[in-house]
Amino acid sequence: MRASEFSAHASRQIFWGAFAITLLLKIALAAGFPMTGDEAFFYQWGVFPAWGYSDHPPMVGWLIAALRQISDHPLALRSFTLLLTSFIALGVVDMLRRLLPEDREASAWLAGAVYLAMPWSWLFVLVTTDTPLIFFMVLSAWCYLRADTSKQRSVPWYALAGAFLGLAFLSKYFAALLGFAYAVHCFGWRRERWWAPFLIFVLALPSIGLNVAFNATHGWSNVMFNVFNRNEGSSWNLETFGVYIAMALYLLTPWLLWRGAAARVAPGVSLRTSRTLAVLWLFPLIVFAVLSTRRTIGLHWVLGFVPLFVVWAGLRLDARPLRRCLGWTVALSVPHLLVVAAVAWAPLSWWQPFKIYDRAVFLRETGAIVKALEQDLPAGATLMGRTYNPAAMLAYHHRQYVPVFGLGKHHARQDDQIIDFRRYDGQPIRVFLYDEPNLADFAPYFNEVRSKRFEVDGVAFFAVDGSGFKYQAFHDTVLAEAAREFHDIPRWLPVLGNPFCERYGFAACSPGR
Repeated sequence: MRASEFSAHASRQIFWGAFAITLLLKIALAAGFPMTGDEAFFYQWGVFPAWGYSDHPPMVGWLIAALRQISDHPLALRSFTLLLTSFIALGVVDMLRRLLPEDREASAWLAGAVYLAMPWSWLFVLVTTDTPLIFFMVLSAWCYLRADTSKQRSVPWYALAGAFLGLAFLSKYFAALLGFAYAVHCFGWRRERWWAPFLIFVLALPSIGLNVAFNATHGWSNVMFNVFNRNEGSSWNLETFGVYIAMALYLLTPWLLWRGAAARVAPGVSLRTSRTLAVLWLFPLIVFAVLSTRRTIGLHWVLGFVPLFVVWAGLRLDARPLRRCLGWTVALSVPHLLVVAAVAWAPLSWWQPFKIYDRAVFLRETGAIVKALEQDLPAGATLMGRTYNPAAMLAYHHRQYVPVFGLGKHHARQDDQIIDFRRYDGQPIRVFLYDEPNLADFAPYFNEVRSKRFEVDGVAFFAVDGSGFKYQAFHDTVLAEAAREFHDIPRWLPVLGNPFCERYGFAACSPGR
């Protein structure tokens, strides 16, 4: 193959072709894919804007609150997310064009195309806490690289890196790993700039302080969820470590990782800059590897560091191997596209032979299920769910908040921030269930209970109608257990407020305990 085939002009055309195709694909997926449980859960954060939420810091709630002003349609809510990886690809190209010699510009455009072709790039259309996290992490890293390669104007770039890192921290806690990577790099390889991590921390501090203030006045809900409640029973597990290694190889793609590691830094490329990028993506992945020996690491945790890896690979690889990596990456994306298209658009009858058919119906037909639940809803009754996922999806279509009835899990604790079960005392409640209920589980909390069965697309769903809700019985059992299990705040954390415990009179997790 002639070298001219890898000219900057041809590579630029490849990039813009990939940019247009993946953007159109993301728009189609965002418009056609059903609202998922997590998205519906975070949607309620946008309905009830706050300084923080039960599971995570507030940034995704603020984002959804802003997007709701445009429309509640999934395409509008997902608009920022679907544009994100396209924006990042432009950043990849921009950074590589700054760092590479002019005669290697083709590598910059092809690296951007490889990033766009990665399945998790064009599949990234669903709104999660990772949406603002990755956005601000990438902005922070871009500013840090500008600072690292600047001889005279590094201070403003480091300051911006810190401010964006703080906003990333207000999206998700492990943004701190990027900050630690900055510190490792400066103290290890840029000792003449020992002051940079401290400047970055100072600029991130307002965001950190806001989150600490929210937690101290809200029962340390983020800390309880992320540090304690979701990690109960964690122990050494070689299987989760193996799964993480396989997942990391899958995300980075074996071909790009192998070729990048095997290549040498090309003439005209700063070895120092290549080392900077290696530290910024490799250090967090090593930390995740250590954590994976005790708990499962989510695939989405690593996504924010993939752009840094792609820039690192783009610095080391010529156009020819990058073009080959692009071909392999496109081939990897094809089966992903077929599966996603089947989930989003294939007739439900295709899923009927499989065990997941009932969940597929719930995902695709939540609106019809809500209509069936609303059809004969007792006067004054409140619709509730048994766990946070169906409750959130019902709420999106019901256009009213749907609380979780019962103990739920550590994921359902947003109710603890906003729901007051005292207001339901004596009132009727309808509880949605996937499976046929055992009425004995509900009887202690109502004067009378009865079950309701209905079908949607051949799948049976159920509801329990309870009349005369007994708040005190619910308080003494369910709410008290929730306080013991999910609000067992360590004594060393000062509690300046806890809406749940104060509301229901649980002194052990209230201020002045």
